[in-house]
Amino acid sequence: MRLLTAFFLLLSFVTAAAQTAPVMSLRDLKEAEQLGADLYTNSGATGLVLVVVRGDRAFFHGYGEAVPGSHAAPTRESVIRICSLTKIFTTDLLAKLVSDGTVRLDDPLKKYAPEAATVPEREAPITLEDLATHTAGLEREIGTAPRHTPHFTYPNYDTRWNWLASARLKFTPGTQAHYSNVGFDLLSDALAAAAQTRYATLLYKRTLAPLEMWQTTFFPTPKQCEKLMTGSHDEGPCTITEDTEGSSGLYSTPADMEKFLRYLVGAGSNAQAENARRVYLLPSSLKGQYGLDHAGRPSGIGLGWMHLGGSDDVNHVIEKTGGGAGFTTYIAIHPASHTALFVAMTEGNWRDRTPGFNLFKASNNGLLALAGLPPFPDRPSHRMRSRHVARAATTMKARGKVPGRRRRRAMLTQPGVGGN
Repeated sequence: MRLLTAFFLLLSFVTAAAQTAPVMSLRDLKEAEQLGADLYTNSGATGLVLVVVRGDRAFFHGYGEAVPGSHAAPTRESVIRICSLTKIFTTDLLAKLVSDGTVRLDDPLKKYAPEAATVPEREAPITLEDLATHTAGLEREIGTAPRHTPHFTYPNYDTRWNWLASARLKFTPGTQAHYSNVGFDLLSDALAAAAQTRYATLLYKRTLAPLEMWQTTFFPTPKQCEKLMTGSHDEGPCTITEDTEGSSGLYSTPADMEKFLRYLVGAGSNAQAENARRVYLLPSSLKGQYGLDHAGRPSGIGLGWMHLGGSDDVNHVIEKTGGGAGFTTYIAIHPASHTALFVAMTEGNWRDRTPGFNLFKASNNGLLALAGLPPFPDRPSHRMRSRHVARAATTMKARGKVPGRRRRRAMLTQPGVGGN
């Protein structure tokens, strides 16, 4: 009798859980057109492109103007700076070289450094995995580029390796996460050294050519540069960006990014290997993480990717943010519905932007809506949390309890708070 009672009790719990768990009801991809319109309107962008892929189906739409004053919307062939989305191409290549035995994730960076180069350590060496998960202890940038330097052309190979010789690590590698652009450029240098092949050639052979991404490059032609989307400000020349090939230099098009999304969701015979974007670190295992939460506080850190929600949750999203040179870019994957989106916008008049609008979070919620799911719960933004910290410090001061420097720093650097 007790066993029968326990069975019915368990059944009631399962039934209750099933009733409260979100259930997917996939929407037609044509509904993505309204999502893109909302993103465009709220962002105040000059131009915006949206690509959504689900299985073997795809949606594309361009909004606004590809070039200010052109009265022409962006097309599938418009050229885009994908900015930090370049990093997930770098880690895709890393995963392939791990799979074929060319490198190991625990290989030290020193193994692939130039002859006589100095690679700093702090209780432990920097590994390739540390670089790919932003846990190497490196600064975000090596400093400010010289005036009039074109976007994504600084630092070059010699400059970053010379800087590294005197760099001091912010923490012991593997113990914290701190977003680093220079770390990914060093990673691309290491992969090129391991394969004994120029990095751009390696990426072309292993990823771009197999996916037929012919317009994705560090070396735009004059014809491609004529198609570059531009925003409200002059962002300088369209030029070769090979010097930041690991972190941010790639140009692409919506048509090529559709091919990449198909690869990510596993449509067709070519699909990205699971080891390229699984969770490698839990933020809870780290002392802190900074600069990784622009699309939401991550539940897991992958090789270049951030994970939102548990991998077993129906609303689990895998994402990567990007921005710079007048662009904001984003990729998000919803594994449960085999759907992924790519969005890129060029800067417009900020007075036209809806206050508090976050392109990344709005894209996540749109992606979930296409699966018939509710949005992610809203979390306090960095600015709101900073204001909360400031109010708390003011209150403590009024009560005669002024926080010391270490305490103030801890208040401002809780996990989930970071710069853009």
